[in-house]
Amino acid sequence: MDHDAVRAELEGRRDNARARVATLAKRPERGASQGFGKRIGDGTVEAISRFNDIGVGTTVEAGLERTERALAKLDEGTYGLCDSCGKPIAEKRLRAMPDVVLCIECAAKR
Repeated sequence: MDHDAVRAELEGRRDNARARVATLAKRPERGASQGFGKRIGDGTVEAISRFNDIGVGTTVEAGLERTERALAKLDEGTYGLCDSCGKPIAEKRLRAMPDVVLCIECAAKR
């Protein structure tokens, strides 16, 4: 496996995730979303949108953590080894998900 290509892929993912987290962390401008009208009230769309953004942000942050861990493993020389059992992670799995740090067996246990 070409670790330079993996590093480039992971660094691109990390940079995109950081930018997305920064965007989601900004407070939306008041009135940026269109309201539902008088029945539901002002700010409802903004509140719903913000709840959705929080959920997306949590997912993006989790992906960022996985990506940063995979980059750290590249630096440590342990990329491709399971964080839990230490056994090699299948190359097909690494190609499909370069940020994975658990073998399929250990991931299934969680």
